[in-house]
Amino acid sequence: QMADPFLYDTGKRSQYGCLGHEVQVEHIKAYVCRPSFFTDKAVIVIHDIFGWLFPDIRYIVDLIAGHGYVTICPDFFKGTEPWKTTDHWADFADWMKDHDPVKVDKEADVVLKYLKEQCGAKKIGIVGFSWGGMAVHHLMLKNPQLTAGVSLYGIIRDSEERYNLLNPTFFIFGEKDHTISYDQITLLEEKLKQYCKVAYKIKVYPGQVHGFAQLKPEDMKPDDKPYIEEARKDMIDWIKIFI
Repeated sequence: QMADPFLYDTGKRSQYGCLGHEVQVEHIKAYVCRPSFFTDKAVIVIHDIFGWLFPDIRYIVDLIAGHGYVTICPDFFKGTEPWKTTDHWADFADWMKDHDPVKVDKEADVVLKYLKEQCGAKKIGIVGFSWGGMAVHHLMLKNPQLTAGVSLYGIIRDSEERYNLLNPTFFIFGEKDHTISYDQITLLEEKLKQYCKVAYKIKVYPGQVHGFAQLKPEDMKPDDKPYIEEARKDMIDWIKIFI
């Protein structure tokens, strides 16, 4: 029996009126939000298992755009169904076979090309949550075009080559995340110290469960709010240092 891997309550959420718009980028649909002024800095946001239409991820896109970045969340599931809260966890492993977070290179290249050619982006960062956090970890090992990355509660576990990051990467975890054990975080830290030649950071936020950093303000519990806001500020600060 597999533990419910990404179980956080997506049901009792407030509605969100998005600030951006949808575009078609080659074979991929994407949600884009731009600041009110021209900038040559951009950020790609990689969604979790709930996909690019999920209001929480669009809220994050708008939030990052508000800090002065052309921000885009492509549909990395390429039109296939995201995971739904009504789906059965027994089927999750099969679903993941068709939605592999380390097979995102082609889509990432398409989006990078769009940002450079259509948006005039010269520096591009990447942020990903859960499934997207794993994708970010992978891309920061493989794609030198990405200037900096933030991986939130996503970790590549079964590969020895996961530590030689190409550019600065920040790993954010929740202390009470039952999908990522403290041992895995400790191992990541030890191995990065050994192999990583660029700036990196690992931070664990007290009492926080999987998915904590995506919540919209009105969906936050008062006890969690300071940690969520701190994680967001840390995420933005990391991007601002390098991009």
